[in-house]
Amino acid sequence: MMQNVHLAPETDEDDLYSGYNDYNPTYDTEELENDTAFQQAVRTSHGRRPPITAKIPSTAVTRPVATGYGSKTSLASSMGRPMTGAIQDGVTRPMTAVRAAGFTKAALRGSAFDPLGQSRGPAPPLEAKNEDSPEEKIRQLEKKVNELVEESCIANSCGDLKLALEKAKDAGRKERVLVRQREQVTTPENINLDLTYSVLFNLASQYSANEMYAEALNTYQVIVKNKMFSNAGRLKVNMGNIYLKQRNYSKAIKFYRMALDQIPSVHKEMRIKIMQNIGVTFIKTGQYSDAINSFEHIMSMAPNLKAGFNLILSYFAVGDRDKMKKAFQKLIAVPLEIDEDDKYISPSDDPHTNLVIEAIKNDHLRQMERERKAMAEKYIMTAAKLIAPVIETSFAIGYDWCVEVVKASQYVELANDLEINKAITYLRQKDFNQAVETLKMFEKKDSRVKSAAATNLSFLYYLENEFAQASSYADLAVNSDRYNPSALTNKGNTVFANGDYEKAAEFYKEALRNDSSCTEALYNIGLTYKKLNRLDEALDCFLKLHAILRNSAQVLFQIANVYELMEDPNQAIEWLMQLISVVPTDSRALSKLGELYDSEGDKSQAFQYYYESYRYFPSNIEVIEWLGAYYIDTQFCEKAIQYFERASLIQPTQVKWQLMVASCFRRSGLRFLVRLCTDIGLKEVQEYATKLKRLEKMKEIREQRIKSGRDSSGGSRSRREGSAGSDSGQICSASSKGERLSAKLRALPGTNEPYESSSNKEIDASYVDPLGPQVERPKTAAKKRIDEDDFADEELGDDLLPE
Repeated sequence: MMQNVHLAPETDEDDLYSGYNDYNPTYDTEELENDTAFQQAVRTSHGRRPPITAKIPSTAVTRPVATGYGSKTSLASSMGRPMTGAIQDGVTRPMTAVRAAGFTKAALRGSAFDPLGQSRGPAPPLEAKNEDSPEEKIRQLEKKVNELVEESCIANSCGDLKLALEKAKDAGRKERVLVRQREQVTTPENINLDLTYSVLFNLASQYSANEMYAEALNTYQVIVKNKMFSNAGRLKVNMGNIYLKQRNYSKAIKFYRMALDQIPSVHKEMRIKIMQNIGVTFIKTGQYSDAINSFEHIMSMAPNLKAGFNLILSYFAVGDRDKMKKAFQKLIAVPLEIDEDDKYISPSDDPHTNLVIEAIKNDHLRQMERERKAMAEKYIMTAAKLIAPVIETSFAIGYDWCVEVVKASQYVELANDLEINKAITYLRQKDFNQAVETLKMFEKKDSRVKSAAATNLSFLYYLENEFAQASSYADLAVNSDRYNPSALTNKGNTVFANGDYEKAAEFYKEALRNDSSCTEALYNIGLTYKKLNRLDEALDCFLKLHAILRNSAQVLFQIANVYELMEDPNQAIEWLMQLISVVPTDSRALSKLGELYDSEGDKSQAFQYYYESYRYFPSNIEVIEWLGAYYIDTQFCEKAIQYFERASLIQPTQVKWQLMVASCFRRSGLRFLVRLCTDIGLKEVQEYATKLKRLEKMKEIREQRIKSGRDSSGGSRSRREGSAGSDSGQICSASSKGERLSAKLRALPGTNEPYESSSNKEIDASYVDPLGPQVERPKTAAKKRIDEDDFADEELGDDLLPE
């Protein structure tokens, strides 16, 4: 053991680092010149190397090699590089393999220990950049282009598509300026093609996002046709997508296939996605056999949920039952590639493990797994509901087959949901007994399924007004799952039907506490508050619901109704106007608007909405009665007749409608008598028409006389006034006849409205009034007085008045 111990020499006690130069004799280089094998190796390797080009003087000359004992042997460097142990500038440089850097005897002989070279002073200052140089301008411009591209992408991700396009265009302009500057300073080979590619690609993407498809296609063509861009051919997929959006399916398929030809087979995932796009395009064009070939290839190479679902749709379109079953089995067999839920259950009470599990329970990866599982369940449920009625002789047998296949797969929990969907299908077919029997099978299942089935049963019995059974199954649903908002809502409905509004409100509130997005509970609690006459709270509920369901007609009507109950007709009218913008053919909303305008005294607006309501639903007695009364009030009795006749058809046992028709005929007078006789073809029509002409002529003469009297001088006016005074007794003596005449002839037309026509068709058209509610306004009070004076100023015989 002592042979490996080296003691420090006693002669040189001041040399503290003398032992560092001691090394194993194996590394002694003194005998290398006499080593035949070494010399042969040196000569052989030296012969294979290129000739030495000595750029530094005396680098290829022989130099002494320092050993641990101070002896030196000259060796030539084969590369012209000084060896580590060479003497440079009179100072022996230590060999790094055997000596520590910085520890030399020279340090004790006057040279300071400075391994970091601090004695040489500070480093010289950096050279200032010349910002006016062309190279620096190009660098700054290139940096600005990159920043614009990044800002464009960020704006697109934030949804500001217009700003993203502006940034992309600005980047394109600056990139072209950059290319021109580079061509002036350097050779064309130094142009940054990657930057040009990114600018053009981003510009095309922003054009496509802004639905500027022609510009996007042109930009993609620039990229694809440039042979200097590597792998630009795959952008034909994007061009195919644009043609697909434009519904140019033939070109979309062409570009998809061109892209597929240019993508190597090693990019398997990309090729699968392109083939899936081709299959979807074939479905849109109705080429189901070609679509089936694409999706079959995908399911054989890399099965996925979308391809499997589209394959089922294609087989459903061609009506192949057996292939539908096989495709459904393939869809069920697609692996989800997600972790089991047991991973998120803590196996121990270790606090560190529990913290980790709590952290990953709702992270992005877990959310992605949930979304993938939900998508798979949606595809499977939709496919089962689609093929179940057609794969077997009846939909019940088809559902049973789907349930058995699902039970044998990884989606076992979906079997119960399929059974419930089977019951819902019975409901759609109006087979309530089968639906009830199917749902009652779940009474002994686990709590979640039992609660869902009991909720549906409660709903069914509630629709059949069997509130006792509905309440019983609602209690079962609530007891099975206290946090089921649908069950709580149904329970509240049964209590509401029994008149206990306070208790019903409590159930609705509990449902909202469990699920704040339960719109049914929020709507029902608003109705409950309205029943309790708590109108402010009801209005709050309906306004909250309106924020969730912006275009719900029921919610808009309830808000208008609450404002009406709060005696605010203006707000009620405003919300009803919003309602008819959503459902413009709702006769009840239109009649309610007419009612509100009528209460406000606006008869013209009321007539407009009542008439629109009558057009969409001509069997509403209230609307018919209002329209008939309106025409009577406006002295258009002949138009009121058609409404009262329709009312008599709707309610034939009501005598008042026939009486109203007779009253309208009586009020119409001579004018309508002429029309009726013409329509019927009575021989008395000529007699009545002659009398009507006489009356029209007399009316014309009176109007001319009044007009000429107004234009005469003051003297003649005074004489006429005296004459009028002398005739006052005649007016008084004939007052009874004049009043009767004025009352019956007030509605006579002017001289420009003759009643004799060339055919009965024109008379019918005038009577039926096909143009709708274009009603003339009644005469003003001044005009009425003039007409009365005209008729009272002439003694007319009784024979002109038909009985």
